[in-house]
Amino acid sequence: MARILILGGYGVFGGRLARLLLRDGHEVIVAGRSRTKAEAFCAEHGGEPLMLDRAGDLSALGESGADLVVDATGPFQTLGSDPYRVAYAAIAAGMHCFDFSDDPEFTAGITALDAEARAAGVTVFSGVSTMPAITGAAATALADGLDVTQIESALLPGNRAPRGRAVIGSILAQAGEPLRIRRGGRWEEISGFEDRRVVPLEPGLERPGSLIGAPDLALFPKHFGAETVLFRAGLELGLMHRGLGVIAWLRKRRLLPRLTLLTVPIHWAAVLLKPFGTGTGGMAVIVTGRSEGRTLRRQWSVIAEGGDGPFVPAIPARVLAGRLDTLEPGARACVDEIPLDALEAGMEGLQIRFPRFEEEVEPLFPRHVSGFHDLPPEVRALHNFTDMAIWTGTASIENGRGVIPALIRRLFGFPAATTDTPVRVVMERRGDTERWTRTFGKRKFRSHLRWKNGAMHERFGPTEFALDLTATKDALAFPVASGRVLGLPIPRFLLPKSVATERAGPDGKPAFDVALHAPLGLGLIVRYKGTLSRLEPDDPSG
Repeated sequence: MARILILGGYGVFGGRLARLLLRDGHEVIVAGRSRTKAEAFCAEHGGEPLMLDRAGDLSALGESGADLVVDATGPFQTLGSDPYRVAYAAIAAGMHCFDFSDDPEFTAGITALDAEARAAGVTVFSGVSTMPAITGAAATALADGLDVTQIESALLPGNRAPRGRAVIGSILAQAGEPLRIRRGGRWEEISGFEDRRVVPLEPGLERPGSLIGAPDLALFPKHFGAETVLFRAGLELGLMHRGLGVIAWLRKRRLLPRLTLLTVPIHWAAVLLKPFGTGTGGMAVIVTGRSEGRTLRRQWSVIAEGGDGPFVPAIPARVLAGRLDTLEPGARACVDEIPLDALEAGMEGLQIRFPRFEEEVEPLFPRHVSGFHDLPPEVRALHNFTDMAIWTGTASIENGRGVIPALIRRLFGFPAATTDTPVRVVMERRGDTERWTRTFGKRKFRSHLRWKNGAMHERFGPTEFALDLTATKDALAFPVASGRVLGLPIPRFLLPKSVATERAGPDGKPAFDVALHAPLGLGLIVRYKGTLSRLEPDDPSG
């Protein structure tokens, strides 16, 4: 058995780790800034108390005689100019060092200590917690046999699970702040805690989740070769989740100061609302990829009940603490260092289960358009994506004459006439729907597509059209069959006439030609035609 020092050893997650390690027979030093809290914890659970501030004098760390130091403090997003001082002190003392970091930059940057760790013969792991240790192990298992295109993970605790100030501070440090994510093979910047989605944990159990930072975002694109990597976090109570979303929206627009200043009042609000909701929480890892011509989505979930959710982040450190003699020296992120079955075994005795699912999925057009597979490969490529596809090219635009066509162009945001303008089309999959954002020069317009009542429907704001899609070996046609505005049917004689096709261009690129005519013979509204090329992936390492 090992002698292990835990910084933050009486906190929400560090305390759970201490209890597990004591149960396993290890010697545990419970360290933190408060001697009183450390002594109270040890009086109840065992272990040795030690007053040690990670921002202060760390000489006591080297004098502790520990084999392993686990930094379970946080938030790791706000550690200042010397974030790795605990790890450096551990290396100097000849100790292994793990941390519970959930910060992408911190965890990815731990490799800067690799040479020193190897020279000292010790192992320094960052992210020995839910992310990326557990998410990485799950993604590794789920990706077996797949050409991975997308990895999405979510952390969705129950409302009655304890949340320390460090956890709340970590979320607030990101909400409304710039967040770099990879989608469709490209890096883009969004704001933390936006894009709310409902995440299923198992049939009958789902929770809201919004995009937020995690080490997975920086590590998984290169490690797994995934075009898209997303991470979400959510709060069980809609009031709290949506409230945090509003705060993040205000911070994004700099209408609020740094949200970490709100840590104390929001922690107080969380305590006040603790009696509501449940003690059931969970996490999910979803991997999508291709295998033998099929697109598969695989999911592994953790469902924790009875308030056992806060034990989950401690499991990777628990498993690795029993394997210190087998660890390869060096400093690196803990992505696939632990087999998934070992993590599941490490949770035995807790009220936790691990449902798994697999389903075959197809994008919207291949799934519903009759004859899709007879289309030219250039056209099929436009619609064959699992999360996001970005296309660029050039187009010429023709505008019709007359007041009515001009008003319709303005209403829908159609571009002005030009002979040669850059065009960018972003296609995003959103559950069973797709969102297309078309940008012609500086003019942008957006539509949403879904399959309903046996037809493809495309919505532009309050107006929705049913499309009579027709696929042949030469082209895909998009004629308008019917329409509604504000939910009310548009009489057939007032429907616009659409002559729209996608086909193979002469240069081997997909080509588009869309002409919209006003009803009642009032003339051309807009015609735009051109070719597109799939935007090549950029460097996955960022």
